[in-house]
Amino acid sequence: VQLQASGGGLVQAGGSLRLSCAASGRTFSSYAMGWFRQAPGKEREFVAAIAWSDGRTYYADSVKGRFTISRDQSKNTMYLQMNGLKPEDTAVYYCAADRYNVRFDAKYHYWGQGTQVTVSS
Repeated sequence: VQLQASGGGLVQAGGSLRLSCAASGRTFSSYAMGWFRQAPGKEREFVAAIAWSDGRTYYADSVKGRFTISRDQSKNTMYLQMNGLKPEDTAVYYCAADRYNVRFDAKYHYWGQGTQVTVSS
């Protein structure tokens, strides 16, 4: 499975961005996908995840109510709509896929290359 993340950029506080993650190669009917982020000097942290089969979603408390994860099964693509962005959201955002289950740790099987999100104050 190959993952290609895109959509990062520079935005002012309060603004919005939409990240995309396109999956190609072998896919699995029961897999899950997620977004993580890593700021300089910090560990990679969970942001959101979605179960591919039923669309059930999960969020970190820090983004709940501001970010929305979704997927388009026909395009094998996952999205992260980020609204109300704050400077503390600045990080490299990574998409990931797991062959079986939604996870809240960084032990996913497949990872994309990351896309930079910078929020200015």
